[in-house]
Amino acid sequence: MKALTFSSFGDSSVLTYQEVPAPIIQSHEVLIEMKAIGLNFADIYRRKGNYHLEGAAPYILGYEGAGIITQIGEDVSGLNVGQRVAFADVPNANAEQVAAPSDRVIPLPDEISFEVGASLLLQGLTAHYLTRDSYAIQPRDLVLIHAAAGGVGQLLTQIVHSHGAVPIGLTSSKEKALIAKENGCEEVFLYSDDWVEQILTVTNNHGVDVVYESIGTTLMNSFDVTKVRGTVVFYGMTGGDPVAVDPRFLMDTSKTLTGGDLWNVLTSDEERIRRAGELFSWVISNQLHVSNPTSFPLAEGARAHDYLESRKSTGKILLIP
Repeated sequence: MKALTFSSFGDSSVLTYQEVPAPIIQSHEVLIEMKAIGLNFADIYRRKGNYHLEGAAPYILGYEGAGIITQIGEDVSGLNVGQRVAFADVPNANAEQVAAPSDRVIPLPDEISFEVGASLLLQGLTAHYLTRDSYAIQPRDLVLIHAAAGGVGQLLTQIVHSHGAVPIGLTSSKEKALIAKENGCEEVFLYSDDWVEQILTVTNNHGVDVVYESIGTTLMNSFDVTKVRGTVVFYGMTGGDPVAVDPRFLMDTSKTLTGGDLWNVLTSDEERIRRAGELFSWVISNQLHVSNPTSFPLAEGARAHDYLESRKSTGKILLIP
C-alpha cells in the first residue's frame, strides 16, 4: 500500500509518498480502507520532532480518519466488514489502509459522510470536552475563543452559542473575522490590534468568564481579559510555548488556570461513542455546522502541511488516499 512517510525530522520536504507493507491486524483489530484523513497541528509537531511518535522510521503520521472496514480480527464483535467507521486516536492514519483497535473505532451514521467524519472527530470531540469538562458553559457566560475561525474555534463558537452564552472571537485577519461572525461570535477582534483593551472596553472592564486559550504565547494576555474568579482553559500552543505561571498569581487574582487533553477524556469505547454520538446528532439536526474542508491528495501531503502551517486555512484540512 501507499503511505505518506518521513524518516528524519524537519520541514515538509522530509515527507515522502511511498510504498510500505500493508498492516497485518491482530485479533482485537479491524482493517480500514481509508477514505478521508484529518490533518492536524499535532502532525506538524510530530514531523518536527516535538511530539511523541509510534513505531520506527519510516514514520507514518496521522491519528484521525474515516473509511470502510475490510477485515475483522477474530476477537472483535459488534463491527462488520463493509461498515462505515471513523476514529480520532489511531496512529499511522496517513495511509491507504489502517489497522485500528476495535475499541477506538466509531461507527458512522449514514447521514455523516466520510469527509465530515474525518473533519469532525478530533476537533469536535475537543470542543465537546472543553465546553463540558474543562469549563461547563452556562447561559450568558462571556466566552473568549482564540483562533475563532479555525477548526476547533468554529465548533467551539457554535457550541458556546447554542448554550446561550456569548462567544467573542480572536482572529488574525478581517476575512477570518467574518467567518467567526458567521459561526455566532458576537464580537471579533484582531490579534494585530490592542485586543486586550478592546475586550476590557466591551465588557466594561469586568472581563470574560472564560478564555479558551490555544495560542500559548498569549496566555498572560488571556489572564488580563479574564474576570476575577474567571477561568483560562489552556489546550494548545500553536503560537509557541506559554510562560510559566506562578501559583501566587492565581491566588492573588482569584483566577483559575486549567488544562485539557483529549486523550485523558477518551478513556473507553463507551466514552468515544457517547461523545461522538452527541456530535453526530447535532450535525444531523443542523445544530452544528461543519465547514467544507480543504482537501489534498495524500500523495501531496507536503502541500497540505505547508498550507496548514501558513495559517491561511479556516477549517479542516483533509488528505484523500
